[in-house]
Amino acid sequence: MAGVMTGFGNFTHAVVRAIPSSLAKEALGMNVLDVDLVKAQREHEVYVGVLKHKLGLQVIELPADESLPDCVFVEDAAVVCGDTALITRPGAESRRKETEAMRRALKELDLNIVEMSDENATLDGGDVLFTGREFFVGLSKRTNQKGAEILADVFKDYAVSTVPVTDGLHLKSFCSMGGPGLIVIGSSEPAQKALKIMQQMSDHRYNKLTVPDDIAANTIYMNLPSKGHVLLHCTPEEFPESAKVFEKLKDHMLIPVSNMEKVKVDGALTCCSVLINKKAKV
Repeated sequence: MAGVMTGFGNFTHAVVRAIPSSLAKEALGMNVLDVDLVKAQREHEVYVGVLKHKLGLQVIELPADESLPDCVFVEDAAVVCGDTALITRPGAESRRKETEAMRRALKELDLNIVEMSDENATLDGGDVLFTGREFFVGLSKRTNQKGAEILADVFKDYAVSTVPVTDGLHLKSFCSMGGPGLIVIGSSEPAQKALKIMQQMSDHRYNKLTVPDDIAANTIYMNLPSKGHVLLHCTPEEFPESAKVFEKLKDHMLIPVSNMEKVKVDGALTCCSVLINKKAKV
């Protein structure tokens, strides 16, 4: 096993995708809530702007596809670790074609592309938590054991453990990495139960940061040469109590990013980008 990834959280590129108008009426969602399309698009523009201008990442922006209402949630289409990209087989059949544009984008970045071609396997990137040491894969409505096994086969340098997701859409609907060795976790019973399983399965002792709202536990951590520790997290307008908790992270550059509209169709902050660390060619 590889131990700890050097440069965990260091990213140079991000792949994002524009929001199609069809998101408002046709996106898959566990709740029936009206999405304000204009607000959602504005929210997404701000999100992309943070990655591009505030953090200086090279952002590849894929066009929206009206026939794929959920296509803005690019995270589910690929899992990238190092210079390898696993193109997934999303659990919802209506989302399978989303992988095509993602595959092309990652190929252009010269990543080693691996296809998940087994028709019995399903995997959404939203169920994959990479800690820098190991992978936790949520077994959910969208991801099955076979999908987790293929991921383990592709990323052989790291241990892979599965975690049952009994509540919520994905594993990262209630957790994420907040820094090296730090898991941000929601306070609900299913979230805490999942954390317990992760702790039992790991040889490493993780620190935890518990937030009152499960979806607020979905954050984006980066460690950038010019910025240090960076955390994109929920805004005080969305989740005031959870936003307060992040203030404890004194060493982090904290960037609140609104996600009020996309969350109505189960979209979280990590869902809307695939982050890549491309090493400069010598």
